[in-house]
Amino acid sequence: MIIFPKVMNSTTVIAVQSTRLGGVSQAPFNYMNLGLSVNDEKENVIKNRALFFDALGINTQQLVLSKQVHGNKVYVANAPAIVEGYDAIVTNKKNVFAVVSIADCTPVLIYDEKNNAVAAIHAGWKGTVAKIVTNTLQTMQENYGTKGADCKAYIGACIGYENFEVGVEVATFFSNTFKRYNSEKQKWFVDLKNTNKLQLLDFGLLPENIEVTVYCTVTNNDLFFSHRKENGKTGRMMAVIGIKN
Repeated sequence: MIIFPKVMNSTTVIAVQSTRLGGVSQAPFNYMNLGLSVNDEKENVIKNRALFFDALGINTQQLVLSKQVHGNKVYVANAPAIVEGYDAIVTNKKNVFAVVSIADCTPVLIYDEKNNAVAAIHAGWKGTVAKIVTNTLQTMQENYGTKGADCKAYIGACIGYENFEVGVEVATFFSNTFKRYNSEKQKWFVDLKNTNKLQLLDFGLLPENIEVTVYCTVTNNDLFFSHRKENGKTGRMMAVIGIKN
């Protein structure tokens, strides 16, 4: 199973989020684990990546991947590459596909229709607070002339508001609009999806051009890997975007 955002309905762009279904990995990485850093058998991950990218018509040599660090740095890609220290990737090159890895953090995909530029963003709570979505859009503006009104965006499956339980040390960074306190649990709950959506809106994206999935990686753990739900012993999904030839 692969999720194709409805908002990205152009024949020019490939934009997807993977699920945990369809691969060959065994528990606790069952089945479509695409991450090489989780102690899964390397051979299984390579097979899974081949299955996933072959289904999209993408060669794995066309990818831009980063070792993510929960920051807000943006990598401007002019060719396929493996880099480190970036949690967002932007490109306007055809057949270069930006990839981020997720297992509770928020994937955000952006497509600038006018300038044929794209972005893949890994927004954990730290990156969200550090405005990684805003930084990415500003980087696209500086490099490609991107304007919000020309963009479409997809906010994918991540840990949902109903399940993202945090302490006050995390909640303090979030606006009251996007958090609530549960007195029974004495914990805060934070809304990552809508915090990131606000950054898109503030840059000028139109509400009708932003798709927010209903899926939560915890609630829908049968479909998605969840680092929190599975106590860190789980696989990784990928969110991918790029311009086709």
